[in-house]
Amino acid sequence: MNFKINSLKKFDSIFGKLACSLAKFFVKPRKGLDCMYKNTQPQHGFDFQPESDGSGLSAISEISPKFSTEALSKKIKILVIRPGGIGDSALLYPAFKVLKESFNHSEIEVLAEKRNAGLFSSCPYVNRVFLYDFRFPIELFKTLRINYDIVIDTEQWHRLTAAVSYLTRAPIRVGFATNERGDLFTHPVSYNQDEYEVYSFLNLVSAIKGERYDFNEDEPFIPLDSDLISSIEPKVTEFRKRWLALIGVFSGATIPERRWGITNFAELSKRLSQEGLGTVLVGGRSEVKDAIRFEEIVGRDKVLNFVGETSLMETAAIISKLDILISGDTGIMHIAYGVGTPTVSLFGAGIQKKWAPIGKRHVAINKNLSCSPCTKFGYTPSCPYDVKCLKDITIEEVKESTLRLLSQCKK
Repeated sequence: MNFKINSLKKFDSIFGKLACSLAKFFVKPRKGLDCMYKNTQPQHGFDFQPESDGSGLSAISEISPKFSTEALSKKIKILVIRPGGIGDSALLYPAFKVLKESFNHSEIEVLAEKRNAGLFSSCPYVNRVFLYDFRFPIELFKTLRINYDIVIDTEQWHRLTAAVSYLTRAPIRVGFATNERGDLFTHPVSYNQDEYEVYSFLNLVSAIKGERYDFNEDEPFIPLDSDLISSIEPKVTEFRKRWLALIGVFSGATIPERRWGITNFAELSKRLSQEGLGTVLVGGRSEVKDAIRFEEIVGRDKVLNFVGETSLMETAAIISKLDILISGDTGIMHIAYGVGTPTVSLFGAGIQKKWAPIGKRHVAINKNLSCSPCTKFGYTPSCPYDVKCLKDITIEEVKESTLRLLSQCKK
């Protein structure tokens, strides 16, 4: 996986830069909503900085534009670009909500990938989903032929998505100015590695509207269909009868440096079962082998195993019925936060301030070694220390954190 990610990084560094230059040379954006602002046109470069009170909200520059009543009354077409990460996609929901509320007559479409499309196709704020890695390049070309009024590129680093946003010729284009990509946006937004990612995404909407948006850290933000919950509830309810509480476990991770290890998770489950806590395993097809090993160690009668059997949103529904989810720094962890399930997360390579669930019902275990965090903009180098940051986290430590959180949540 590190080889694949490093190859992508090199590809974007060369061809991403070239794409940005060619897009600016050959394409001229359309005029549209940018002429409907009150007062002045937006200036280049919005600088969003954390509030001094530590709330995580961002201060908005006085030069931020305001839309006229005429603009807000029109039917506005918006494209949101979100490649890759399941976690990033889950954390976009609050931004989708305020975007829909801000532009009541809007149609919001998403350009995504097959692996994260499930979160968008079920999102009540999204009207349509395009997949650029499905029937490539047909789906991508479809988006380029649509006259969008606003394009929001939520990618944090790669340049190619910025080039795509420019090629749409949309009059309003917003995205993170983390490298040359910022030159392709009418509303470039600075990116803060110490700010929780939900707020970073909300900043993109703020740059367009000139308003600051709040976020309730203790409220679920991913709505689930009642039929979806009803389809999985009987199994979970029946299994719950045998236990005091149900603990979800997701043992996987795309990046090896974020894996605590299936043996650790299984031994943790055994100890939790001695406290009257049952384990519900969740995951995709890539975790099936781990799930089999897990059942061998713990015992099949002590585990409710959904691994490899559910869609992304079905997994979200299962997690919503659990008391706690234990996971590394993963997309499933973000989904648990989004559906309102307390989490115990294990951090090492990732930036805790940026990615760990926040609020009163979440615990992040982090050894804070001098070499961590080492991940930046999705890139994690191969670890020369045998992933000591995670190996130093003990089974007993995770067990005690889980029991404390469970007690706290039941008060």
